[in-house]
Amino acid sequence: MPAVPVLSPQVIVKAFERLGWEVARQRGSHIILTKEGHIATLSVPKHAEVARGTLRSLIARAGTTVEEFLDTLK
Repeated sequence: MPAVPVLSPQVIVKAFERLGWEVARQRGSHIILTKEGHIATLSVPKHAEVARGTLRSLIARAGTTVEEFLDTLK
């Protein structure tokens, strides 16, 4: 399993958008993403950097793998 990088929220949101997620709204310091057919929503914290554990949790909630997520960054 590859290591999860520390990324900015803007890069993370763009990667999830490539995976079919859409920005639904932003409330305070969190960007909320939704995807049709998924019950879960993703809440990306809008901080300078998103922690590795938080990103790993977002990837798991999205129903994708770390490898698939990293491929969208290229």
